[in-house]
Amino acid sequence: MADEPVTFEEAMARLERIVADLESGSFPREESLKKFEEGIQLGKTCREFLDRADARVRTLTSTENGEISGEDSTDDE
Repeated sequence: MADEPVTFEEAMARLERIVADLESGSFPREESLKKFEEGIQLGKTCREFLDRADARVRTLTSTENGEISGEDSTDDE
């Protein structure tokens, strides 16, 4: 990928453009396959961004004993 996205938003914007291009059906098969391949890679990139964000949120919201804080408790005590 020549224009490697550096943020989640850039990756999503590029992925959305690729989806729109593919949905239009106006590209030759080989170019469509290249776009599809790039889209798959961008999907993986977006998933990695989200996984890292999830890990950060879990770290920031976990308590000292490893439990997640801020979740609703089922105890009525």
